[in-house]
Amino acid sequence: MTDAPPADLDRLRAAVRVLPPAAVLTHHTAAMLYGFGVVPADALHVTVPAGTSLPQRRGIAAHGAVLPFADVRDVLGLRCLGPARCAVDLARQLGRLDALAVLDAALRVGACTAEDLADEVARHDGLRGVRQARDLVPLADPRARCRQESHLRLVLRDGLLPAPEPQLAVRDDKGRVHCHVDLGYAEERVGVVYAGDSHLDQPRHNWLETRGWRMRYFTDADLYADPEQLVQTVRAALYHPR
Repeated sequence: MTDAPPADLDRLRAAVRVLPPAAVLTHHTAAMLYGFGVVPADALHVTVPAGTSLPQRRGIAAHGAVLPFADVRDVLGLRCLGPARCAVDLARQLGRLDALAVLDAALRVGACTAEDLADEVARHDGLRGVRQARDLVPLADPRARCRQESHLRLVLRDGLLPAPEPQLAVRDDKGRVHCHVDLGYAEERVGVVYAGDSHLDQPRHNWLETRGWRMRYFTDADLYADPEQLVQTVRAALYHPR
C-alpha cells in the first residue's frame, strides 16, 4: 500500500509515540502511506479531535478536527484517517492543480472510489475549500499516470477546451492496440503529451503521424510558466487542422 522507505516508517513510528493518544495521521502523511502521496511534504501531518491540545513539536504539522473521526484505519501499525477523508482534506487545502493530482492518484491506486470521494465531499459541506473539492471530485480520473499529467488535463479544461481522454488507446489497421497517448482527442486525432514523463518513443510518434495524428509535447516550462500558450497550441491543433 505504501512506497515509503523503511527509514521513513521508523521515523513515523518514533514520532507517533510522542503524540496524544487520540492523534491520527492525515493529509500528506496518510496519503503517502495509502500510496497516493504525489505531493510531498517535509512535516508529519496529524489531526487531533476537537478540544484536544495541538502538539507543538518541530517537524509536526498538527490540525484540529472539525469533523468526527468516522473512519480510522491501521496502516502498517500506524493509525490513519480514511483515504477518502485524507484525499478530500488535501483537495480542499492544496492548490487547484495539485488537488486534482491527489484525487486522481487516490483513485489510481484503489485507495478509494469515486463514490467514496463524493460522499466525503458531502460531509465537508460548509468547510473552507470545499467548493474547490466539490468542483474537482467529478473530474478525478484513475487513468492519469503522473502528477504533471493531471495538471496538464486540468489546464486544458480550465482553458475551456474539451476534456481529453487519459491514456487513449490507438489501434492499428487490424484493430489491435498499438500504443496509448497520454491525453488524446480521438475524433480530431490530436495527442497531448507531458514530455517529462512520455512513454512514446520516436517510432511510435512517427507511426501516429503517418495516421493523421497531430502530437503536441509540453515541458514543465510550458505547463507552469506559460499555460495560456499551451492551451492556444492545443486549440489550434483541434480547430485548425492541417
